[in-house]
Amino acid sequence: MHEVKQISSVQNALIKKIQLLGEKSRERRKLGRFVLEGYRELQLAIKGEYLIETVLFEPDIISEQKVLQLLEIEAKSSRTEIIAVSNEVYKKLAYRKTTEGLIAIAESKTHDLNELNLPSEKPLILVAEAPEKPGNIGALLRTADAANLDAVIIANPRTDMYNPNIIRSSVGCLFTNRIGVGSTAEVIAFLKTHHIQTYCAALSSSTNYTEINFEKASAIVVGTESVGLSEDWLQNSDQNIKIPMQGQIDSMNVSVSAAILIFEAKRQRNFK
Repeated sequence: MHEVKQISSVQNALIKKIQLLGEKSRERRKLGRFVLEGYRELQLAIKGEYLIETVLFEPDIISEQKVLQLLEIEAKSSRTEIIAVSNEVYKKLAYRKTTEGLIAIAESKTHDLNELNLPSEKPLILVAEAPEKPGNIGALLRTADAANLDAVIIANPRTDMYNPNIIRSSVGCLFTNRIGVGSTAEVIAFLKTHHIQTYCAALSSSTNYTEINFEKASAIVVGTESVGLSEDWLQNSDQNIKIPMQGQIDSMNVSVSAAILIFEAKRQRNFK
């Protein structure tokens, strides 16, 4: 029988460690660990083959039996430490009220571009350059999951991928996507090496997105809402693309724009 420990004090060393992991990117990088909360998020992390180091649960919200069933503890999670925590401790750690009484520490993945395996000969990839807001990154990952993209690549990231706000806003889709991270130069080189056409969302010298053939190996590249894409991308773009605007503004939220472009590409591919 798997041993279940108990923690009732908010001053416990592990509880303080979890708080630091949630608050400090430096701590996440140093330890190679991150915090996630929620039943669905933990379920998706397990499916994504993340090593779950510790699971904390609040017995008044979720039963020990349900936690063990989720982890399939006897089959493949014997290394996972399971801890029942008091309501006081849980409220101290949880960011949301709807996380089903579960908080976990998991081992981070590197997301090195050199380790990014593309499952298709004609992949469809989303590239986001220097996204600043974790909420936007989370929304992009949700769209990528919904469209079953072959990969998401973050160029020149401004935050680490295990920022709790990215995990929350992606509703666990951080764990369901193939993700690569690198500098703009590294990402451009990666796309060229794999003979992937680059379509940059930009206003200059651009073609309406509906006129592009996305059936070949394609990368849709989006930049920040404030400054758009860097000159390096514009110089290496196979074709700039735009979404025609009919109102008074010339751009939309980056996650909305990406969704429109991605699902046009999926439509052309008959949603394969």
